[in-house]
Amino acid sequence: MLKGQMMERPLLIADIITYASDVFGAAGIVSNTVEGGIHRESYREAAGRIAQLGHALVEMGVRPGDRVATLAWNGYRHFELYYAISGIGAVCHTINPRLFPEQIAYIVGHAGDRLLFSDLTFIPLIEKLRPNLPAGLGVIAMTDEAHMPASVALPGLGCYEAMIAGKPTSFDWPELDERTAAGLCYTSGTTGEPKGALYSHRSNVLHALVAATGNRSSFGSDRRILPVVPLFHVNAWGLPYAAPMTGTSLVMPGAKLDGKAVFELMDGEGVHSGWGVPTVWQMLIGEMQARGRAPAGLQQVIIGGSAPSLAMITTFEHDFGVEVIQGWGMTEMSPIGTTSMLQPAEQALPLEERLKLKAKAGRRLFGVEMKIVGPEGTRLPHDGKAAGDLFVRGNTISSGYFANAAASAEALDAEGWFKTGDVATIDAAGIMTITDRSKDLIKSGGEWISSIDVENAAAGCPGVGTCAVIGVPHPKWGERPLLVVVAKPGEAPRREEILGFLAQRIAKWQIPDDVVLVEALPMTATGKVSKKDLRERFKAHVLPEVAGGGAQT
Repeated sequence: MLKGQMMERPLLIADIITYASDVFGAAGIVSNTVEGGIHRESYREAAGRIAQLGHALVEMGVRPGDRVATLAWNGYRHFELYYAISGIGAVCHTINPRLFPEQIAYIVGHAGDRLLFSDLTFIPLIEKLRPNLPAGLGVIAMTDEAHMPASVALPGLGCYEAMIAGKPTSFDWPELDERTAAGLCYTSGTTGEPKGALYSHRSNVLHALVAATGNRSSFGSDRRILPVVPLFHVNAWGLPYAAPMTGTSLVMPGAKLDGKAVFELMDGEGVHSGWGVPTVWQMLIGEMQARGRAPAGLQQVIIGGSAPSLAMITTFEHDFGVEVIQGWGMTEMSPIGTTSMLQPAEQALPLEERLKLKAKAGRRLFGVEMKIVGPEGTRLPHDGKAAGDLFVRGNTISSGYFANAAASAEALDAEGWFKTGDVATIDAAGIMTITDRSKDLIKSGGEWISSIDVENAAAGCPGVGTCAVIGVPHPKWGERPLLVVVAKPGEAPRREEILGFLAQRIAKWQIPDDVVLVEALPMTATGKVSKKDLRERFKAHVLPEVAGGGAQT
């Protein structure tokens, strides 16, 4: 084999902020702070503060491979921790504060965290959890001395700003093996205990490159992105790395994630693109409809976490002229796997056809390979019709779980592909459609019903705000769909109206047997509807007698 004669330099996270400081020094971060007010920091200034933080961590005894946890909102200090922790060879372990307290305590113990950095918001939570946390865990409040809380339960509570004060603003970052662990993010634990995805420098840098090319319209030195997707969940979809790499500024919302706050921050800061889950965008749409306009400068929203409804996509694009790009992925994929960016010929299609394409998960990003597999383990064709279990592999995809041999053994198939848990189709043009999570499919009289298809149809019904479809036991058909609806403010759609609307859009046997209106849908820690909780709540729900329900005849 003839080898090329090229240098081999490791792909390291610290090189991203160094590059951003040198080339895009004027771009940077705007943050809503927990203490109140707006903080502005260029990438050049951030690089200096990150160096100070690196020195402080080393002086505190943090060594390569140590796990350093964060419990924080999207803000400039959290961004700095991303780079300083991994830059010295340690592992940045971001913790989702929306998890149950018992899960947080489990995660800290399982990860073996040495330090925990926390925004002021979460200090009371840590105080309550202190008896269940490792005895030697150090806690640092992410604030300045003027805002330090008095905490009896946390003796020795450190202060972030005091910790970095006076430290050198340059750091000779070590040349690590690019396969060195850099980040740790646990799944939300919807089934069993949370499981940790352990990212490397190589995987995070490659993911940033792929995210920037796969979503190229989002990035540029003249653009600003507002990440509603949290830094505490799967690297904020890679934005802390892809944005500085491309000179794109970040506008951090902090703890203020309601529709009014997000609108005003976007409007005031000239945000070009927003990234987040459908629940947040639904609140923003409500604010936009109340004001009769989109935030000034907003041209695009990236929607992930769960699939947006066609009604949401239509509202953004048709009513407000805001482009929608759907992204699909998962924690174990770093996380982006596909995007619904349209190709030139597709952009020329009529609006209705374009919107239908954008309701699909889209095409794979470079480096992400995909296959769909049938019940017997055989590969299915990419013809847009055959639906099967979706498997993926690539340089940014987990090969197992941190310190969890049992879960790791179940994660991959015999060929080394990762099982996503989704059921999907892939067509000849490479467009992937998620038909459902495998555990959310409803089997009625021998026929499968996609809960996603029914939800997308119901979301367009007048008066329906958000909704979810679950299967409930049925004496004849095994399972039948139940539609759970949260009405739009001030509206009260009737069961008959909703079912009549659906009768014009989906097959008769797919129409839910009943509709239940609720005040709110239960949510997981990552902003998705918790169908597990819905199934538990409505497992004894008695369905009315419906003629023609069940399997197609």
